Amino acid sequence: MTTKEATTKNKDDAARFANLIGPTDPKVDRDVREILITARVGMLLRASFFGNLATRLKLVNADEWCATAATDGRNFYYNTRFIKMLRPKEVEFLFGHEVLHVVYDHFGRRGERDPQLSNIAADYCVNGDLKKHRIGEFVTSVPCLYEPKYDGWSYEEVYDDLYKNAKKINLQDLINQLLDDHTAGDDDGEGEGEGSDEEGKGKGRPRLSEEEKAAIRDEIKEAILSAAQTCDAGNIPAGVKRMIQELTEPQMDWRELIRQQIESTIKSDFTWMKSGRKGWDMDAIMPGMKTQEAIDICCMIDMSGSISTEQGRDFLSEIKGIMETFQDYRIHVACFDTRVYNMQLFTSDNLEEISEYDIKGGGGTDFDCIFTHLKDVEIEPKKLVVFTDGYPNGSWGDPLYCDTVWVIHGDKNPDPPFGTFALYDEK
Repeated sequence: MTTKEATTKNKDDAARFANLIGPTDPKVDRDVREILITARVGMLLRASFFGNLATRLKLVNADEWCATAATDGRNFYYNTRFIKMLRPKEVEFLFGHEVLHVVYDHFGRRGERDPQLSNIAADYCVNGDLKKHRIGEFVTSVPCLYEPKYDGWSYEEVYDDLYKNAKKINLQDLINQLLDDHTAGDDDGEGEGEGSDEEGKGKGRPRLSEEEKAAIRDEIKEAILSAAQTCDAGNIPAGVKRMIQELTEPQMDWRELIRQQIESTIKSDFTWMKSGRKGWDMDAIMPGMKTQEAIDICCMIDMSGSISTEQGRDFLSEIKGIMETFQDYRIHVACFDTRVYNMQLFTSDNLEEISEYDIKGGGGTDFDCIFTHLKDVEIEPKKLVVFTDGYPNGSWGDPLYCDTVWVIHGDKNPDPPFGTFALYDEK
């Protein structure tokens, strides 16, 4: 089929979908609901994560306003004539399609992005995930977007690529291949009708307030965690795994993490040689705190090719700011790529000089060189803080040498085999 023929076919399909809107035939609706229920049962048996989330959606007939299918996070809106066009396994794919739109909160993440390009990017993402995990059968009975190039890409990455190449693509052709209606529950959605409530009652497109949308997002988070417990992790898309990790293991701000880790190295005890302020308002003398040891840490800055000198300077500035809150400390600072450069010791006597520290590097990333160097120069810090992109060429180093804190600013889903980590945020 030529490009021109394909475009003509898609336009014909779009026109055909528009003609599907109309009054509901009760008998056809009963038949279609049976098809939908059967599809959800099949998903529960073959893909429990998707099946559990699909089952929580209430089936709502939308023949009078929706030409295909849609969801607002609580309801699965369907057009009976459209569902009849699909094969049974394609209906499972359609359920998975709606489920992932909800899970990834594509509508909530749209922000100021172009709505049409946003919808296309969202479909590329969910269809790629469903195809990879063999959810149902990829839809071919009607147009359906898929591009192998976008496998594993995030919604934002796909959108940016589409936006960059907007002049090269046939936008209308891609719009005609959207599998569903992306405006269910959207106050900005187009279309006529008096609207429906959250139960789907009424003949028009449903409308939800911002409060209702927020409540639905909370419900979805709970549903995701519940569904994840019922299935093998291998059957969950990588993007969903990252969301689950964020929900169950919220990341601490990296500055606060470093501060806590530094403070944990200080051994203090009560002393009567110094009075505590807490007793002053009670006309009593209370013991104060005596710090027995100085802070002794080492900061290693990954200066491989993926990290700019400006970022390295930002790290140094943060280190200086944190250390200024303490009185007695020793901090070794060095850069590394496949070897360690310019290790220097800073204390309260020369901390101001850290602003003039000479940043070096530019090669690959080898964490082993950090631990080898520390052993060679006989430095065993109470805490080792490593600023890195999280992409080592080999191992992550020696887990037994010293307590390690990783501040990671490249890999959004890091999994260091030892130590504590936080994601770097420039804010």
